[in-house]
Amino acid sequence: MMIVTRFAPSPTGYLHIGGLRTALFSYLFARKNGGKFLLRIEDTDLKRNSIEAAQAIEEAFKWVGLEHDGEIVYQSSRFDLYKQYIQKLLDEGKAYKCYMSKDELDALRKEQEARKERPKYDGRYRDFTGTPPSGIEPVIRIKAPTDGVIEFDDGIKGRVKFNCADILDDFIIARSDGTPTYNLTVTIDDALMGVTDVIRGDDHLSNTPKQIVLYNAFGFKVPKFYHVAMINGSDGAKLSKRHGAMDVMEYKRLGYMPQALLNFLVRLGWSHGDDEIFSLAQMRKCFDPTHISKSSSTFNQSKLEWLNAHYIKELDFDSG
Repeated sequence: MMIVTRFAPSPTGYLHIGGLRTALFSYLFARKNGGKFLLRIEDTDLKRNSIEAAQAIEEAFKWVGLEHDGEIVYQSSRFDLYKQYIQKLLDEGKAYKCYMSKDELDALRKEQEARKERPKYDGRYRDFTGTPPSGIEPVIRIKAPTDGVIEFDDGIKGRVKFNCADILDDFIIARSDGTPTYNLTVTIDDALMGVTDVIRGDDHLSNTPKQIVLYNAFGFKVPKFYHVAMINGSDGAKLSKRHGAMDVMEYKRLGYMPQALLNFLVRLGWSHGDDEIFSLAQMRKCFDPTHISKSSSTFNQSKLEWLNAHYIKELDFDSG
C-alpha cells in the first residue's frame, strides 16, 4: 500500500516553525517510502481566512524545498461535497437536526457545572420526532456512541483508549448556517484524498476519537495516527515569539539558510543515533516516525545558530 501523508494548515496566520516541523515529518515519511505528500489549505473559516497567509504557506514550502504532490486542495471549494456527506448521514439516521437554542444550552451547562459534571450536550433531540420549534435554525449532530471504548494504535504514543461516556457527546458536524465543522471536513478530505498516515501535533489528540466516530459512520478506513509532542521554549513553556519562534519566512529575512532550519527542526523530537547533521536527502533516507520522542522538545536558539554557521561554511567551501 502506498503511503500518503498530508499537511493541512489553516490560513489564519503565517506558517509557524511548529507547523513546518509537522510538514517536514509528513514529507519525509512519504518520500522515504516512495509515497505522496499532499498539501491542503483548511480555509472553511471564511471570516478569519487570509489569502496572504495561504500564499505565505506556499512561499515557505518553496523556500525550504518541500515539494508537494498534485494540486493544493482548498476546503473552501468543497462545501457542496461536505453537504452531500452530511445529508448522507441524515438519510441513514446516523446524524440528526438539533433545535436546542443557545439559551437552553447555556442553562444546561450551568446545571451540569453546579453538579460538578463535565458540560456536555444531553442528546435531547437525538430521537426527536415531534414538530420542530419555530424560529430556530438547527445544527446537525452526529449520533456518537454513548458507551464503550474508542482505541487505536498511535505510531508515537502506543495504544490510546478513550471511554466514550467520558469524552463524547453528539458533537456538531454542521453549524446552523450550514457550514461544516473541522472534524467533519478533515475526516472526509483525508479519506477521499487517500491519506494513509496522519502526522500532527498532540494538541489534536482529543479530536481523534471524534474523527474515528465519523470514519466509522461513513464506512471509511481509519488512517494511522502519529501525535507529535509540542515544542517548548527554554523555560518549559509552550513555544512562542518570545522564545524566538516566528513566521518561517522571517528566518529567511534574518539570513538563516533553509538547510539549517530543516536540520534544526528534524532534530526537535526525532533522532537517528547520535547524528546531528542531516541534508534533506539524508533525512529522506533515515526518517522513521516511530523514532519520534513521546516527550516535548526544547527550542534551542544556540543550536540553530550553530547549524546555520555550519551550512554557511559549506556554502563558502563549495563556491571556492
